[in-house]
Amino acid sequence: MIIQASGASSTERGEVIQSLWSGYGEIVRYSLSGADVPSVVIKHVKFPSAVNHPRGWHNDHAHQRKVKSYEVEMHWYHDWAKRCDDACRIPHSYASQAHGDEHIMILEDLDAAGFPARQNQLDLHGIQLCLSWLASFHATFLGDNPSGLWPVGSYWHLATRPDELAVMDDDALRDAAPIIDSMLSNCHYKTIIHGDAKLANFCFSTDGERVAAVDFQYVGGGCGMKDVAYFLSSCLSDRDHEQYEEVLLSHYFDTLKVAIIQHGHSVDVDLLEHEWRSLFPVAQADFYRFLVGWMPTHWKINDYNKRIAMEVLKSL
Repeated sequence: MIIQASGASSTERGEVIQSLWSGYGEIVRYSLSGADVPSVVIKHVKFPSAVNHPRGWHNDHAHQRKVKSYEVEMHWYHDWAKRCDDACRIPHSYASQAHGDEHIMILEDLDAAGFPARQNQLDLHGIQLCLSWLASFHATFLGDNPSGLWPVGSYWHLATRPDELAVMDDDALRDAAPIIDSMLSNCHYKTIIHGDAKLANFCFSTDGERVAAVDFQYVGGGCGMKDVAYFLSSCLSDRDHEQYEEVLLSHYFDTLKVAIIQHGHSVDVDLLEHEWRSLFPVAQADFYRFLVGWMPTHWKINDYNKRIAMEVLKSL
């Protein structure tokens, strides 16, 4: 598959970049000879006979969600990914195939393409760079029907997380979860969201001035604020979140408005901003709801996002 897709004369298996969540396969770099690029990255999914989830969440429902996520990712690269330009850079897809319980995706090696750096933390400029990526991505797919993708994007979407909801200790939050979910899913202005836009899924150029994103298992329809709220939770402390939230949201919306105009969408950008800004705390509360059920001791649970969630509950 690699030789046929890349035009290489030969290929050699290299390093394992990472194992996939719960033992569902691996991501491996392959070197190429006689091709236009020196290497490709293979995402090789093989569904395990026994699942060992690191948090203990292993059942048939969770397994089917993961199976669906890899099918969605293959649809993404086959049908949608080519529409992403340099403003929302992603790896080029050379080929993808499914063989029984295996899914194989042959992707551009972003390290070789000029994005070799990974970051554990970001300064404000780096955060704004990623928010610009998200704004460009959301503008690109504004108003599109997510055919072949998740109808509602994000890995914590309520309908896919009944087990986590059932064990939640917070009765008020559990009862409000469907309302919060409905507010986000039924917003007027919809786009395609990345669905897992955490810092670990962004790749950076050596000079830190360009960014690309990977991992499209939970890409689907919805409000862009879900990506923004989730991304900021992955790279800001509760104190920094409070201090810089307005500056960062303004940067996102400034970039989004320019990108919407560039893509020729005939929407009222001010109305869109008004709606999405009002839904930003709702998106924060939605992700907080997932964390409380999934892992109540998670480091992302803090006084700030708990306060935001409680304020949203009071407003309902």
